[in-house]
Amino acid sequence: MKPLDPRLLRHARAARRYIALTVVLGVLVAGLVVAQALLLAHALAAAVHDGATLPEIAPQVAWLAGVVAVRAVLAGAQERFAHRAATRVIGDLRAQVVERSALLGPRWTAEGDGSRVVTLATRGLDALEPYFVRYLPQLVLAATVTPATLVVILGLDWVSAAIVGGTIPLVPLFMVLVGRLTQGRSERGLRVMQRLGSQVLDLLAGLATLRAFGRELGPVARVRELGDAHRRATMATLRVAFLSGMVLELLTTLSVALVAVGIGLRLVYGELDLVTGLAVLVLAPEVYLPLRQVGAQFHASTDGVAAAEQVFAVLETPLPPRGGHPAPDLRTASVRLRGVGVRAPGRDVLAPAGLDLDVRPGTVVALTGASGGGKTTAVDVLLGLVAADLGTVEVVGPGGATLPLAELDPATFWAQVAWLPQRPLLEPGTLGEVVTGGVDVGPAERDAAAALTGLDAVVAAAPLGWDTPCGRGGDGLSVGQRQRVALTRALLGTAPLVVLDEPTAHLDAAGEQVVLDTVAALRDAGRTVVLVAHRASLLAVADEVVEVRPAALLAAPAPGAGADRAEVDA
Repeated sequence: MKPLDPRLLRHARAARRYIALTVVLGVLVAGLVVAQALLLAHALAAAVHDGATLPEIAPQVAWLAGVVAVRAVLAGAQERFAHRAATRVIGDLRAQVVERSALLGPRWTAEGDGSRVVTLATRGLDALEPYFVRYLPQLVLAATVTPATLVVILGLDWVSAAIVGGTIPLVPLFMVLVGRLTQGRSERGLRVMQRLGSQVLDLLAGLATLRAFGRELGPVARVRELGDAHRRATMATLRVAFLSGMVLELLTTLSVALVAVGIGLRLVYGELDLVTGLAVLVLAPEVYLPLRQVGAQFHASTDGVAAAEQVFAVLETPLPPRGGHPAPDLRTASVRLRGVGVRAPGRDVLAPAGLDLDVRPGTVVALTGASGGGKTTAVDVLLGLVAADLGTVEVVGPGGATLPLAELDPATFWAQVAWLPQRPLLEPGTLGEVVTGGVDVGPAERDAAAALTGLDAVVAAAPLGWDTPCGRGGDGLSVGQRQRVALTRALLGTAPLVVLDEPTAHLDAAGEQVVLDTVAALRDAGRTVVLVAHRASLLAVADEVVEVRPAALLAAPAPGAGADRAEVDA
């Protein structure tokens, strides 16, 4: 990322106000630095050269103390606003990344750079704070204080100005040379952290299965290896940062020493008055200080800068084409898939392959098949989350008019769908708020739905009943209890199409019966249900069972050949 990337101002509004405020404060600080140097020079010259007493220089000392106090107040205000702006910008970018990832779809998120979104939106973006709090303010000071002090020095002593002007270009030169090396190391460190985050997430997701087979200690060596790699990359970045800091300190110290030696020699020979010499000597370090701090703080913010580059890559990824036609009412319209095939990520396989499917209003359709055959992908295609590589997906209206699903407005289509994945994610709130989901439902209707799904027993055992708090993602509830909450919410909702992905995967026999009763209640209410199921009990309640099969990419079946149908009595 550039020192001040225009994309940051375009994607984060809070950054614009912060930059404007920082520029104003930088201009004020530049004026205070010059005033401080001149006041200090006149006070010291009067005391040393003219023998003035403290009462005689008291006004100058008072003004000097006031300038120092105002400068300290401005520094504190700038840092306070920097922390606020950093929090707002990081939150804004995080929300945009998550929203963009959702619009790009689950397939993009699971493949390539999309698989790193979780790490990027958490620890990766948090590293952007040093960029705002430390680096940007120093960059603004380098653009205001350094030129202002150099102009003042030129007006006081052209020889010292020539020395300063000749040595200043060396500072950014060394910053660029060392910064390129550090930036590359930071990017490698971020990639290692993202791989580690993905591995840990996969491990946590499959920990129950690993423990069941006694293999929970198997991934320890790999996680430790990734952690050591991240530690080595971080320490290498720190070593380069310390080295660059030493180089900049040595360079600026020698430059100030050259100015001091020249001033000292000319004071001895009477070629320069004491006030001018002292003023230049005080201003000389202030010329280099912002540049030195820019170099030091840049290396502290390179992790955040590397994360910002990836954020911009996500935000600038083109979205799949979306139509603008309003979706028809799914209570009377059906969704039709013909010859649908989707290439499986990383494999030369279509999963599903040659899928024919009709989702008619008021029916229960079950998708079955071997694991990895593409059942969940078929649901994603049905919902418009994944585009089919082969075949057609259309919505058929009551009069027989058809529209490709890709040409429909997603918002109007998804508003008519209730989707329950294998592990439902619930927003935080009380049990009553989570179950109703903002729908105006009376207590009697809510209690009746809870009795049907078995949630009434959970509410009765909860300490505060329906007012019991539920954490983010259903924290505080077991997997089975979350499933009951999600089923109750689906019953109380009004979406005409309900999609249940393996709804009995984590339930016992009693929980399975709850799901069966819920599916029956949904059908009786005239709503359409799509099931992804393996158990025979779920297949038995379906009006239609469709077997989803994969096929090799080079030998994909003809449309209709990969989906066997079986009519089952409800």
